Amino acid sequence: MAINVYLVFNGKTREAIELYKEAFQTQETQIMTFGEGHQNDEYPIPEEAKDLVMHARMTIMGSEIMFSDTFPGQPHTVGNNVTLSVLTDDEEKLRYAFDVLKRDGNVQMELQETFWSKCYGNVADKFGVEWQFNLEQA
Repeated sequence: MAINVYLVFNGKTREAIELYKEAFQTQETQIMTFGEGHQNDEYPIPEEAKDLVMHARMTIMGSEIMFSDTFPGQPHTVGNNVTLSVLTDDEEKLRYAFDVLKRDGNVQMELQETFWSKCYGNVADKFGVEWQFNLEQA
């Protein structure tokens, strides 16, 4: 199981990536926009969100850092724009940790299958720390 830092920006993710690429002399390994993500007819992607970054990752000095833009209409508070992302191929451990952290916490997205993962969820624990859980496929 790994825990990675996830940074969220308000429409400035590409700019942040360029700054970090220069500062740490590295390259991003992946960028996916909201427009490239899974399209669900019940939840169409607004035009202003299509070019925003849904997910990006890069290795900085040996650590995997992930990035995203805030989806239009969602709150964004500078200083609270860091989440911890749990990545594991052990679904039992993932579900256990999620269930513990959601006690007295606030579930933003219950564990469920998404187009990128068989088991993904998001919860803010009782201390306000935001966690993303992602089951990685072998």
